[in-house]
Amino acid sequence: MNDNIIQVKGLKKHYFGGEVKALDGVDIDIKRGEVVVIIGPSGSGKSTLLRSLNLLELPTSGQILFNDCDITDRKVNINIHRQKMGMVFQHFNLFNNMNIIKNMTIAPVQLLHKSKSEANEKAMALLKKVGLDDRAGAYPSQLSGGQKQRVAIVRALCMEPEVMLFDEPTSALDPEMVGEVLDVMKSLAREGMTMVVVTHEMGFAKEVADRVVFMDEGRIIETGTPEKIFSSPQSPRLKDFLSKVLL
Repeated sequence: MNDNIIQVKGLKKHYFGGEVKALDGVDIDIKRGEVVVIIGPSGSGKSTLLRSLNLLELPTSGQILFNDCDITDRKVNINIHRQKMGMVFQHFNLFNNMNIIKNMTIAPVQLLHKSKSEANEKAMALLKKVGLDDRAGAYPSQLSGGQKQRVAIVRALCMEPEVMLFDEPTSALDPEMVGEVLDVMKSLAREGMTMVVVTHEMGFAKEVADRVVFMDEGRIIETGTPEKIFSSPQSPRLKDFLSKVLL
């Protein structure tokens, strides 16, 4: 089996007939069990790259291979592959009219054809893992932002994904709630989950990433271990970026 679970080749995403190049020829491989953290200034293409990995953004050109299958091929049923890619957004995306346990079990029952009892059992085990099993009957409006994001993470895990994609999962949270979400992500990383994380949390990148990728103007400028990226950045653009964010 290929070591790389995701391979991105020559990925471009242009808007307005090519005037705006959100992605301008990105190549990156992501190995199974690897935690890749993508950093960079706003508008650098980080979220566009992440959202392209499961075709929430349709690339202008280039290839994305997931488990050796080119998911940019129009003949491919992307929904089958999306089931293996958990996605966590800034704003939780929970169903407000359903309680937490229903939010977590609806997809496994409908898409994975799990029995209700099996889905409930898995959901409760995951909620317990993140300290929210006592909130299973609550509705999203009754939870704090940090609690909602922890539910969003374990809801994605209910689908038994091979990869977890995180799009700035803490940026909408109050500062005191950030830690509880990062703790869940750290435990996932320790368990060997393949993760691609777009974040402004440099401490998380330093502590958890196997590899840090710095993007600017739709391109990957520099990539390396956290130590290499934060302690000895090579490109002037990365040095300038770090001088502003590492205060």
